[in-house]
Amino acid sequence: MSNVTNLNQFRKTKARSDKRAKADENSAKFGRSKAQKDLEKARADKAKRDLDGKSTT
Repeated sequence: MSNVTNLNQFRKTKARSDKRAKADENSAKFGRSKAQKDLEKARADKAKRDLDGKSTT
């Protein structure tokens, strides 16, 4: 007997993998997430405040 292939399941699996590949491509293309941007901005602001507070000469 041959194996029965569920075409709907095959189609959905292929669509999921295509969507995941597109998401990975966009992640590489557009860079960082919003959380990463916010964290980097907060660290830069803190470093600037610390530097301003130490340079009193």
